[in-house]
Order: sequence, then C-alpha cells, then structure tokens
Amino acid sequence: MSIIKSKNLVHEYIRRDEEGNVESIQVALDHVNLNVEPGQFISILGHNGSGKSTFAKHINALLTPSEGTLIVDGMNTSDDEFTFAVRQTAGMVFQNPDNQIIASVVDEDVAFGPENIGVPTQEILKRVEKSLKMVGMYKYKNHSPNKLSGGQKQRVAIAGVMAMEPKCIILDEPTAMLDPDGRKDVLQAVHTLNKEKGITVILITHYMEEVVDSDYVFVMEKGKVFMEGKPREIFKDVELLKAHSLDVPQVTQLAYELRQAGVPLPECVLTREELIDELKAAKASGFTPNLSSLVEMEAENNHFTGSGNSDTSKENVLILDHVSYKYSPNTAYEVKALDDVSLSIKEGEFIGVIGHTGSGKSTLVQHLNGLIKSTDGVIYYRGQDIYDKDYDIKELRTQVGIVFQYPEHQLFETTVFKDVQFGPKNQGLDEKEQIKRAYEALGLVGLPEEFYLASPFELSGGQKRRAAIAGVIAMKPAVIILDEPTAGLDPKGRDDILGMITEMHRKRGDTVILVSHSMEDVANYVDRIIVMDAGKPAFDGTPKQVFAHYKELEKMGLAAPQVTYVMNDLKNEGMNVDASATTVEAAKASILKAFN
Repeated sequence: MSIIKSKNLVHEYIRRDEEGNVESIQVALDHVNLNVEPGQFISILGHNGSGKSTFAKHINALLTPSEGTLIVDGMNTSDDEFTFAVRQTAGMVFQNPDNQIIASVVDEDVAFGPENIGVPTQEILKRVEKSLKMVGMYKYKNHSPNKLSGGQKQRVAIAGVMAMEPKCIILDEPTAMLDPDGRKDVLQAVHTLNKEKGITVILITHYMEEVVDSDYVFVMEKGKVFMEGKPREIFKDVELLKAHSLDVPQVTQLAYELRQAGVPLPECVLTREELIDELKAAKASGFTPNLSSLVEMEAENNHFTGSGNSDTSKENVLILDHVSYKYSPNTAYEVKALDDVSLSIKEGEFIGVIGHTGSGKSTLVQHLNGLIKSTDGVIYYRGQDIYDKDYDIKELRTQVGIVFQYPEHQLFETTVFKDVQFGPKNQGLDEKEQIKRAYEALGLVGLPEEFYLASPFELSGGQKRRAAIAGVIAMKPAVIILDEPTAGLDPKGRDDILGMITEMHRKRGDTVILVSHSMEDVANYVDRIIVMDAGKPAFDGTPKQVFAHYKELEKMGLAAPQVTYVMNDLKNEGMNVDASATTVEAAKASILKAFN
C-alpha cells in the first residue's frame, strides 16, 4: 500500500477584499496524481512557485485539498479526525527554522515532539542525544536557539523531527542555510534514517547534487507533475530542465558539455567517480578533440568572468581595524564571533565571504553598516570612523545596503511596491523619483508585475528574496551586501539574481559582498574570496588561490566546487589538466586540451 497517494489533488489560494469578496484565485496544485511507496527516498524539484511546498504542506495536513484527495498511510487528510495522526506519521522540516523552533534550550526543543506523542522519558533522552549527534549539534544541547546561526537552527529543527521517528519525513529546502559540511551531515543523517529505519523521505530541494541518490524524482511546474523518473532519467534532459528554470549537478553539466564537444561519454553522468572512469576510458581509446573548437573555447575561457575591478590603485571603501565582537559578554553564553579582524575592502571589488555555519560571516557583514557595534576595534567608511559620535549612521545605511539571510526580516509594508519604495522615500527623494526607482529595481530583480500590489508576505520564499533585494537596490547604495541571497531560489532564479548583481556591478562599479554557502556560485561570480573560520579570516585571495586549499577548507566544514575535485582526481590519474580550475568552462577547456 502507498504511504502517500494523491488523486486529482487541487489546491487554490483565494484572495479576498475587505468585504470578503473573492479578488483572485491562484491554482497552486492542478490535479496532481502522485504515489510514494513506504521506505522510498523521493525528491521533488521545481522552480519557485511551482507548487512543491504547497504539496508538502498537504502531506502534513497543514493544508487540505480544494478538490481531490490525499491519503497518508491510509488516512484522508481532509478528515479532521485524522489530522493529529497524519502529523505524527509525516513530520515536516520547513525552509525557515524559526517557523518551528519554540523552546528556549536546544535539547528541550528537540524533546518537544516526542513528548507530545507520548514517548517515555528515558526513550526521549536517547532520541534527543542521537538526533543532535546525527546533525552535529550535540555540543550545543544546552544553548538557547536564539544564540545560534541560521544554519545551526536548521539542524536543530531537523533533529526535532528526527527525534519523533515518524514514518515519513518531509524536508522543504532543509539545507538552504547550511554550509557544505552541514548539508553533507544532514543528508547523510536523513539517508541513514531512510535505510536503517525504513523512514520514507520526501526531499524538496534546489541543490541538484542532493537528488542523485534518490530512488525517484518528481518535477513540478504550474502545480502539475510534468516529469518523473529515476535521477538518471531526469538529469539526462539537461536543456529541458534548464528551459524549466532548473539545473543538473555540476559533474553532469561538465560531462554534458564535454559530450557536446565530441568526447565519447554516456548520455548522463551523475557522479565524480563515474566521470573519472569514463574520461580515462575515452583517453585510452585515443580520442582527440576538434582543435578549432578548442582554440575558440580557450579564448572564451580566458575572457574573465569577474568584474575586473581588482585595480590596486582603487581607494579603500571600508577598513576593519582589529575588530572583535562578543555575543552575550560576561555570561555563560559568551561567544567570540569576531576575533581581531583586520581587512580592507576596495572600491568596486566583488567579494565572496564563505565559512562554515557559525564562523562569523553574518556577524562580520552586519558590522559594515553599523547594525552591530564592535566590542573592540574600529571600522572606517571612506576614511571616517563610523563609531565617531558625530558620524551619521543613518546615512551610512543608505550607502552600505544589506539584504538579510531571511528576507521576511526586512519586508513590512502592505504591498511589495510600497516596500521597495520605502528606502528611496526614507532618503528624502520626491515621490516621482521614489516610484521610478521602485519600478527600476523590481524590473532588475525580475519580479512579475502581478506581484507589485500583493502583500510581500503572500510571496514564496524566492519571491520574497527578490523583493528584499529590490528594496536595497532602489536606494542605489555604493556597497551592496547580500547574506545568502540565493537560499530558497531555484537555479534560474539564482543565476538571474547573481547575473543581475554582476551586470549592475559592471555598469555602476558598486562594491559587492556576497555571503554564500554555495562554492559553485562564489567560484562563478566573485573576484576575491575571504574565508572566515573561528571568527577570523583564514584565507583571502582569488577563487583559484583559495580553492587550491580545498583540503584545509574541508577541515573547516567547507568544500571546493565539484569541478575542482574532478580536476584534482584527473591530475592524480596522470592526466595533464589544470587542477586549479573552479568553473565548468575552465574545466572543460583544460580536459579537452589534455586529450591532445
């Protein structure tokens, strides 16, 4: 018997006016028919707004069908008497952990679920310990969740659901806020639960690499399932997925591009090991690529993808001079988040800040526009001490704009348009200029006009991110800081946002600081990477220089882009390739050259 079975499932979001009349109806799920067998590991893909999260909420009975039925372990989710039992059967982990953390101490939060379903005390203690260890958070068991970073909170939320040992776990973008090591730990833990306990897993994700080990994949669009199959069947259609705002794992993309260039590779390659074996076989077969296409590609590869604004003659826009910061000083919860940091940031640089969860990345960038005041040390903006009593900190915040990790923390107006207009209004600009800037910014981030008059709180996670970025862009700051701007965005949304930021950076020469857990994004877009570890910079250099230290980065809970590992594997196998390549384009050119 299926553990989850939907039959002609329809869900409509109805917007009403103040009198209660229907203003609009949005069909989020459109006759979805989907079956999941007990013990399967299922992945659901789809662009933002495709209906993935709406479907997930139906499995957990947070939503009920407008039409059709959804049966969970034999129970109809529309039947009120089964609501509690359905939620016991199907535990859900949300994209934003703040939506489900309720206790003031970590281990109490994880114990909350098992307590509610009547698990004996001794068993609860065992489950709490095991769950926290599985997600790498056991040492924080006595901490307050409020003192944790976004990624650490997410691990606690996952542990809370794991501790209930439900028959099915639904994970809605569970690793969006996690560092590479954290993603690996959490996925490993979920796979362990799936294999050892037979727990059915429904994983909703925009990280294509996480899908490779699934049993089956459903791809959604406009509220319907438009593709389904095993990972290899799904990822072989590279162009089709891209046309539908999705992507493939970086290894699969590299193999696809090499195959397009004539390398005899199978239709779909999913793993590093597979690609290495196939490339060795191609080399042994005596294959040589077309030299003219290789010359063309090398020229394209040598065309620098970054902004090129690494001119040493540029002025320093921000200087951190021996900056330290402690959370909860002189208490049992004291944490040294920044430890004697000295950095200079030049006009027009495009900088990536990476680091494991809790390394001090977000704390660092929140110092740059005075949101947090350092415990020790000084910060200078264009040569002025921002802690000087006569310094206009409000003006600084219009010049150094931050898009936060959680966009809902900075959205507050009644409509999206008013929210974006708020910054220019606060700058004292006339109404005509405010409206012009709001339109420009919303156009730049690609938010459809149909959402301009909607409440920002009715948007999906990815749409909120675009609205929040537009709100900062509209103020035309000299420095734009983006703290995890692509978390929760589908691949096309991610590329659009980062591409838009890059294009704006090229045209206007703004200084951009991108905080990210995606090594691939950082490698593709920035000129300089600052690696934070234990509250201080561990590495500072170009992507090639930094990712050459991938073994040291792994010890810090980070990683290099997938292609960097592929290139190092090939080098170790005796192929004459550039082991420092960090992008698909560079890797492709180097591999083709090695065949000659």
